[in-house]
Amino acid sequence: MNLIRSVLGDVDPSGLGRVNYHEHLFQASPLLVGDELRDESASTTEAQLLRASGFDAMIDATPIGLGRDPEAVARISQSTGLTVIATTGAHRDAHYSPDHWLRRLDARRRADLFLTDLRDGMPRHDHHEAPAVTPAGDPVRAGLLKAGIDYWSISAFERETLVAVAIAHAATGAPIMVHLEYCTAAHEVLDLLLTLGVQPSGVVLAHADRDPNPALHLELVARGAWLGYDGVARPRTRSDAELLDLTEAVIAGGGLQHILIGGDVARRSRYVAYGGMPGLAYLGTRYLPALRARIGQGPVDTILRENAARFLSWTPDQSGRLLSSQPDKPSVGQDQ
Repeated sequence: MNLIRSVLGDVDPSGLGRVNYHEHLFQASPLLVGDELRDESASTTEAQLLRASGFDAMIDATPIGLGRDPEAVARISQSTGLTVIATTGAHRDAHYSPDHWLRRLDARRRADLFLTDLRDGMPRHDHHEAPAVTPAGDPVRAGLLKAGIDYWSISAFERETLVAVAIAHAATGAPIMVHLEYCTAAHEVLDLLLTLGVQPSGVVLAHADRDPNPALHLELVARGAWLGYDGVARPRTRSDAELLDLTEAVIAGGGLQHILIGGDVARRSRYVAYGGMPGLAYLGTRYLPALRARIGQGPVDTILRENAARFLSWTPDQSGRLLSSQPDKPSVGQDQ
């Protein structure tokens, strides 16, 4: 039976509800100095605003080493009623200082960390500390793998992470998010992961909507990949109207079953509870009504409910560990 791994335990996909596929309740990065999300009370309030805007669940996409706080996320999930899927893995190279401890780990050792997060639970604050626990005393486990690349480039650090993610995916079947810069190198990432044994159907390409070309998106759909649309409320990059046009065109081309939607607001200066705007509620209160007017309620439900549940589903065994029919390691690249 397929289940979705949330911070409070495994969830039946049929009961997941409407999912925001990409947000951050906590984050800290050298690229975002002064824009950190570290206040549990404020993040709880922001999560409540997201819940009130019509969402039942979200992915907290903060990976290892960037200020994630699994115990606080579990408390927020319990207090708000918002199902939260946590993330393991690593972001693109630029988010980590030159001396960051994660750089000392090769692909196999990173994969071991990712597998521990998925199967046994995450540490409280990432650096091999005591295990994080839910308010009920259970381990707080991740439900998603993440990697990231830069603009038209894949550094040695990023390649090691992609290999590690592939190893962990092969052992578990866990879904994968890959951060792309402006949707560059989308095919190249899928090609690399395919050589490592990862089918595109297990991968969502975050920020795919930064490239407004529907033909590219339909090429990625034809390969089986998921399209992560998370660029709302960013008119300096791409307006909501352009994103609506793109979504409508991709659906017209047959891509409805491959779209996921999120906000990726990510910064304190954009969170209402931290004194900024537009906040996590923008997606539900401002963008989705416009999307419904374009494509109808049925397709919106498909994206938020059915697509997200399919993407996030795994199969656990009786011990609670997650199984995959794939081999225990990628076919190539393990030692890269």
